[in-house]
Amino acid sequence: MSQMNRRRALQLLAALGTTGFAAACGSDTDDQSTADRGPIKIGLITPQAGGFKSIGDDITNGFQLFLDLHGQRLGGHPVELLTADEGETAKTGKAAVDDLLKQGVLALTGVVNSAVMVGIRDTVEQARVPLIGSNASPSSLQSVFYIWRTSYVLDEAGRALGRYLRDQLPSNGRIAIIMPENVGSPDVVRGFRQEFGASDPRIGDPVTNTNPTPNPGKNTYVADIRRALTKKPTAVVCFYAGTAAVEFIKQLRDQFSGPVYAPGFLTEGAVLESMDKDALGIQTALNYSADLNNTSNRVFASAYRKKYQVTPTTYAMASYDAAQVLDQAIQLTGGSPTPQQVNLALGKIGQIDSPRGIWQFNQPRTPQQKWYLREVQRDGQVMSNVLINELATLG
Repeated sequence: MSQMNRRRALQLLAALGTTGFAAACGSDTDDQSTADRGPIKIGLITPQAGGFKSIGDDITNGFQLFLDLHGQRLGGHPVELLTADEGETAKTGKAAVDDLLKQGVLALTGVVNSAVMVGIRDTVEQARVPLIGSNASPSSLQSVFYIWRTSYVLDEAGRALGRYLRDQLPSNGRIAIIMPENVGSPDVVRGFRQEFGASDPRIGDPVTNTNPTPNPGKNTYVADIRRALTKKPTAVVCFYAGTAAVEFIKQLRDQFSGPVYAPGFLTEGAVLESMDKDALGIQTALNYSADLNNTSNRVFASAYRKKYQVTPTTYAMASYDAAQVLDQAIQLTGGSPTPQQVNLALGKIGQIDSPRGIWQFNQPRTPQQKWYLREVQRDGQVMSNVLINELATLG
């Protein structure tokens, strides 16, 4: 089936609705064995303002969709979903975690910013309450017992891209690498160089670092882009998300019309429409594409489009999966779960039938999963990330 036909099929599925599916999913919580299970509290941590707000909204939507399709229950327990604003720093993130812990949450989820994830690490570990992160996942987050991720590790995005471009780029080609100076960028660069070949002269130029602000102005990147382009590269590799991605691409396209490659966050979600024609042809590596043709994605994508009137993102998908793994883990603990019991159960759930495809937790508590190549194309009046092929299984 062609990618265009797949997208049309998904759109048709969305029109059919999901009421029957929701009823079917909810039926396993209606029997006598779960009828007496008491309510539980889950804490959701996302940015509620600023340049990453749209990512936070997607994470909230993905988690809530799973609850909608499962009778507002996890593991048979009615769920009270408590939210907190992670802000933009480790300090504000810690305050959000502390607030949720005081309210007696069984588990935590969310977290967009890598700096926040690193900053809350010790608080979560000392509280012994599991955190299922659904976005930020820096490789520096090592030796954790209570922190799990349903997203990725950032160096994997670089690895998937490096492996592809190593064979794709002409022998006389040259790549300019442009990255914000933040916690995640070194992970992406290291993974990219590892797979491309660190000594390959095609990536020999120094990395150009830019201002890490998530709320850039119309000239924030102009000088840095000009500096990166002085050696006349044939392609650009970059790493931006949210509002920063929109401004970076607009400012880049004023000076460079050649191929652009990036981890998929560059063109993911609401930012894609804001980029308009500047995004056409950009190729990205990501662990999810909304037009994947599997049963779980058909259900998820159609339900998401029906409820929110937009195409689901990897952020929404990872949060949906965070709810899914919590559902399974809490189910395993029985009638009166504790955070410590849920954490142990997370290690026993095995393979997850996800919209991204089958995956499972590896030893570092992150997904072993497939990565995909996508290209921005115009589908009628809509800009879309279109699945091109599989790149690798990593994790």
